[in-house]
Amino acid sequence: MAFEHHSNHRMRFDQQVENARDYVIPFIEQKLKLESGMRVLEVGCGEGGVLKPFFDRGLTTLGVDLDQPRLDLAEDFLSNEISTGRMVFLNQNILEKTFTDQFTGHFDLIILKDVIEHIHGQETFIPFLGTLLRPGGQIFFGFPPWYMPFGGHQQIAKGKWTSKIPWYHLLPMSWYLAILKWGGEGQHAIDSLIDVKQTGISIERFERICKQSGFRIIERQWFLINPIYRFKFGLKPRKQFYLLGLIPFFRNFWTTCAYYTIGK
Repeated sequence: MAFEHHSNHRMRFDQQVENARDYVIPFIEQKLKLESGMRVLEVGCGEGGVLKPFFDRGLTTLGVDLDQPRLDLAEDFLSNEISTGRMVFLNQNILEKTFTDQFTGHFDLIILKDVIEHIHGQETFIPFLGTLLRPGGQIFFGFPPWYMPFGGHQQIAKGKWTSKIPWYHLLPMSWYLAILKWGGEGQHAIDSLIDVKQTGISIERFERICKQSGFRIIERQWFLINPIYRFKFGLKPRKQFYLLGLIPFFRNFWTTCAYYTIGK
């Protein structure tokens, strides 16, 4: 099931719809009431599954991604929603002037789900996101802390065992690269995994960047078992144990997902 999730686009879309409806939206609404007409941006939207429940609640949605084939799927899966004019998808880098000229101070909510751990220059990118918010707006992040068992995204590896071994992404880069090659990984997979190793982010580093960027953490929730794992592995989502969450650094190794909302 976990591997089918990565290759079956419709399955992944449907799972993201359900996960956003059951977990992401309730988490956000602990502190931000979602109302019809609010504007939401998703960075790295993929096929658009996360955005659909927000659209269904009456929000105006914009999804941005650099992967055009995934946007093509979004336009197929969500053609009816797009036809209303309240859902738009763009193949664009949000750092480009053409984007910032149009959308500075525009959004009530910005979503980055399983995205920030792939972005280079997080120390400048996270504060940049604040320029796109309207007063009182918030940013949602959902990401796997780098030190968790599969924080290196090695589950996307193609080898029989390189996709199943936890924590080896924490080895020095030269060792990690040697293992991937020894396991028979192709260059494309190796490049993707090395890129994640260069951008993975821990709980402490994320919070430090937010503080240095002038954001306050509005709400946080760490998960021992990621909500999306109910689809991937048939596991029941479980929040992180309170006492384990109190131990800095060590908690990263056993927290498979972190949810945050931040604001100015």
